[in-house]
Amino acid sequence: MTLIKSISGIRGTIGGEAGEGLTPVDIVKFTTAYGIWLSRTSESRKIVIGRDARISGEMVRQLVCGTLLAMGYDVIDLGLSTTPTVEMAVPDFKAAGGIILTASHNPKQWNALKLLNAKGEFISGADGTELLRIAEEEKPAYVGVEKMGNYEVVEGYIEKHIDKIMALSMVDVEAIKARKFKIVVDAVNSTGGIAVPALLRRLGVETIHEIFCTPDGKFPHNPEPLPEHLGAISGEVKFQKADLGIVVDPDVDRLAIVSEDGSMFGEEYTLVAVADYVLSHTKGATVSNLSSSRALRDITEKHGCVYSSSAVGEVNVVEKMKEVNAIIGGEGNGGIILPELHYGRDALVGIALFLSHLARFGKMCSFLRETYPDYYIAKKKIQLEGDMDLDGLLDKIAKKYAAQPQITIDGLKIEFDQEWVHLRRSNTEPIIRIYAESQSESTANTLADKLISDIKELLNSKR
Repeated sequence: MTLIKSISGIRGTIGGEAGEGLTPVDIVKFTTAYGIWLSRTSESRKIVIGRDARISGEMVRQLVCGTLLAMGYDVIDLGLSTTPTVEMAVPDFKAAGGIILTASHNPKQWNALKLLNAKGEFISGADGTELLRIAEEEKPAYVGVEKMGNYEVVEGYIEKHIDKIMALSMVDVEAIKARKFKIVVDAVNSTGGIAVPALLRRLGVETIHEIFCTPDGKFPHNPEPLPEHLGAISGEVKFQKADLGIVVDPDVDRLAIVSEDGSMFGEEYTLVAVADYVLSHTKGATVSNLSSSRALRDITEKHGCVYSSSAVGEVNVVEKMKEVNAIIGGEGNGGIILPELHYGRDALVGIALFLSHLARFGKMCSFLRETYPDYYIAKKKIQLEGDMDLDGLLDKIAKKYAAQPQITIDGLKIEFDQEWVHLRRSNTEPIIRIYAESQSESTANTLADKLISDIKELLNSKR
């Protein structure tokens, strides 16, 4: 059993002993702490709730809603929804905050509480630390029956989300209609099965082939939209002679594209393509995290604009975007953030902008991919042992490569001309992530493997 408390929320596997997994006791404990924290940051007594379709979602929803009602909060329940939809709903309802019940890309045995502030943005690291202190140190008190909150189900909010996307000037509905796209959708049997086809229909796409779009939480494959998990849609795109395939994760904040020949457009290149389209309309700064491809920097500089990097994690990307007044940003995992809409990763707006770009480009999806610089990222990981001193380990790696430029705002990133390697502790799993990028796939893998070898050598030397 696993329970992880980080800037990505309270995330864990369902079941087991309290404190060792995401049990009912833990759900109530951290929901209560969130309610206490909100009472000190906002006068509003409203909280917005939404969830993805995973099997444990209804159980978690009942515990979260019951706890908040017992604290005197009015709960606005959007039901089956998406992370970006809940993010947008929080300020719309003038709520104190919001909770999205989703473990994002994690497998079905996981769930999580993703916690939002009154702006509909993820709470900061400092706020998260205070919330965890409240959970461990403060004794909660609940209201009497006369002061219990009200519970309201609000249906159809995904359509309101789509309305706002359709109102963006950069979304070219006429161009999309004219291309008569045939599109295959894989929503991993979660809420993307509701949202993505609805968006495509509003965009004028008439031929939509849905696979895994029943929102029952029975994930047919690993829900992280990586190439090794997308064999079914790759084959379906070729079989249907479709123009492209669209893949989202369970809470619809990550977007991957499959080209017409069944090849992966590359989740790293979702943001690159959308940023290219946005920058062709309006010049401005861009931001991605340290583990994202250099391709965004190349495209940004090609448009005569400035690129900046941030620590990994949506809240860190958003903070940097605000600092540099970026007009587009996100993460190389297919997460697109368009401040004109809201400060959150949003696969739906990514779809609308990508299709507008592809429609105006006028050629096949694989041809669009060829217009971007080729980089390859090797993504590897090492399981964390309970007694591992990761900071000390990274210090030793940094000394070994002291002659190379390094960035230490999030783990350790070492640069080798246009190549780099990034080592950091995951926010969502008990692992060390090792990412390496090069213009050569074999070189990227060799670079990642070399750092893994260095780590194992240092660990073995302690035994």
